[in-house]
Amino acid sequence: MVGTNLDPFSDRYAERTHGMNVSEVRALFAVASRPEVVSLAGGSPFVSALPFDAVGSMIDELVRNQGAQALQYCVGQGDLRLRELICQMMALEGISASAENVVVTVGSQQALNIVARVFIDPGDVILAEAPSYVGALSAFMASQADIVHVAMDDDGLIPAALAEAITAVRASGRTIKFLYTIPNFHNPGGVTLAEHRRDEILQICRDAGVLVLEDNPYGLLGFDSEPSRALRARDEDNVIYLGSFSKTFASGLRVGWVLAPHAIREKLVLISEAEILCPPTFSQFIVAEYLTTQPWQQQLKVFRELYRERRDAMLDALGDMFPAGCTWTVPSGGFYVWVTVPEGLDTKAMQPLAVSERVAYVPGIGFYADGNGRRNMRLSYCLPPPERIREGVRRLAGVLEQQLELVETFGPSAFQATSPGDGPRSWISGPSADQV
Repeated sequence: MVGTNLDPFSDRYAERTHGMNVSEVRALFAVASRPEVVSLAGGSPFVSALPFDAVGSMIDELVRNQGAQALQYCVGQGDLRLRELICQMMALEGISASAENVVVTVGSQQALNIVARVFIDPGDVILAEAPSYVGALSAFMASQADIVHVAMDDDGLIPAALAEAITAVRASGRTIKFLYTIPNFHNPGGVTLAEHRRDEILQICRDAGVLVLEDNPYGLLGFDSEPSRALRARDEDNVIYLGSFSKTFASGLRVGWVLAPHAIREKLVLISEAEILCPPTFSQFIVAEYLTTQPWQQQLKVFRELYRERRDAMLDALGDMFPAGCTWTVPSGGFYVWVTVPEGLDTKAMQPLAVSERVAYVPGIGFYADGNGRRNMRLSYCLPPPERIREGVRRLAGVLEQQLELVETFGPSAFQATSPGDGPRSWISGPSADQV
């Protein structure tokens, strides 16, 4: 008799693989890349705005003049010149740092993974905003962490909810390893942590002995103001800072970094060397040349204006076309709008219909570890031009109207609840103390 298990190796895998699933974002790539589909799904930066001729000439000169070094191994911590330039870049957000405490990584995703490997034992708790970045959730769960979500509102992470979550987790006898937060232009929430909350949140974490992991890939891509002062600039001893060139230069180069207190930095280097030996030298040299020979701060202004135009196109289209009862955040930077649909709809269940109507988005459930998010979706405005954004919103509005007619005709049972997190919820909701 043929067994039902199609994977002959399932009994040999490590326990940590059991909770691994394909992310909601990655699962959409094949569909969203079709030319007939308007993708409001992925967070791909608009790299076509880069001056390719200048960048190409720069790379040509780099290979001609420094090829023997650029195409060789480097040290596990990363190229010193790049680390020094990263420190200059972080100074724009008020951070005073030494290159000695910077570790270059293969994008900030590897940074998330090595931080997880340094700190997380199976069953440890990681506090994370509700919703939270899917790549971070994947990295933490791959290390067998338990994710406890903390509520946000339009001003970002709520301090009282953070304090409540810490108390509840401690009362349950579990260990909290750190708070993971994206304070600026949140992915996927689109909100920014209010200035008046930043010091309060840091104080709560210091008093509780909880580290803060600050993930800040979008911090230099604000539309209306100078960069916010980073959490790391306010607390050098209790904040680990993650940065990336994926959004500010080129995602394909896969260059990110970690800034950590000295003792932690050494552990991160050891884990990184075990994973990759060293970060790609060629990519590091390209980024360093870009920062030293190109007007990169002017290029950031180009990106900011381009993304502002796309954000405005999306917000205008949502206001003009989305049905009553839908709400959404208004980002002041970054790539994303977080939408809440009316009660009775399920954004995961209606995704196939949206694809058939040639529009793609990411269902909110992918940004929670607890099954929540079925009334939410993340819409990305960074890549399509304004007219395509408007067309994508038009198609998606039509899908929503169809689904609302179904609910009106057949009731909420038109979408069957399949998850413990199903049911009416606001995007700002998170776990209460008795749900931890």
